[in-house]
Amino acid sequence: MMTTTSIPITDLRRSRGAPAPHEDGEGSVQVALDPAVRIGTAKVFAIYGKGGIGKSTTSSNLSAAFSHLGKRVLQIGCDPKHDSTFTLTKKMLPTVIDALEAVDFHPEELRVDDFVFPGYNGVMCVEAGGPPAGTGCGGYVVGQTVKLLKEHHLLDDTDVVIFDVLGDVVCGGFAAPLQHADRALIVTANDFDSIFAMNRIVQAIGAKAKNYGVRLGGVIANRSMATDQIDRYTSRTGLRLAAQFPDLDAIRRSRLKKATLFEMEDSPEVKAVQDEYLRLAEALWRGSDPLPAVPMKDRDIFDLLGYD
Repeated sequence: MMTTTSIPITDLRRSRGAPAPHEDGEGSVQVALDPAVRIGTAKVFAIYGKGGIGKSTTSSNLSAAFSHLGKRVLQIGCDPKHDSTFTLTKKMLPTVIDALEAVDFHPEELRVDDFVFPGYNGVMCVEAGGPPAGTGCGGYVVGQTVKLLKEHHLLDDTDVVIFDVLGDVVCGGFAAPLQHADRALIVTANDFDSIFAMNRIVQAIGAKAKNYGVRLGGVIANRSMATDQIDRYTSRTGLRLAAQFPDLDAIRRSRLKKATLFEMEDSPEVKAVQDEYLRLAEALWRGSDPLPAVPMKDRDIFDLLGYD
């Protein structure tokens, strides 16, 4: 049985000579990743959105869609509950933190198959995990994951990297994937709470964009037959709807079956969703101009969406 070290991850990080946190956007002190650790030539997308909005479902099906376009894809789950990739691999994977703890945080002792696992249609899957509850920082975990992938040359032949990040942005640590991403995509539903969370993410991307290359790539409407509330927000802020997925029972069942939507029954509804994912993947691969990150004031969102 794997034992857990009692040494806080932040202390380990400091003891190994990692750089100190630095200014990263106005009023922000965040985790400083090693500037030498770059992902490389792959196109990198970070998926954000309100907790429970369907980011993992979106990320996994987008990874599958890219793979159907012939791209070599790596999906990195950035959530301590490490369930980002289970529809791709059909199982819950051990995390990078699990692997590091098993070798007493000596990464040179790790093998590739300790933390990278094959998934549907050749998608490579990694679950970064997170520090023990109440200790450490998610940014350290993301940094260590990318560093390991670089050291094992796993990014050299990768076309697309997708970071699936937990919840909305509440700390600099879990904003760390934005330091690697080319485009950030926000998953939202057509409701106030999701749009409010989206606005916080827009703020985080604006802060990161001051020092890094990440820019907004678009909004993905999930579990939404209509987009009227989303459209109000995007028209005010300059964002754009990149894709729309309805609230289908087939999508819910795909999670229960541990399957991507590309493995579900052949029905007109499922085929339409598959086509939308393929269309989104093609559009992201072709690239687009960055969208402005212009967040709204909290009070203005209440007024915009009709709340007194």
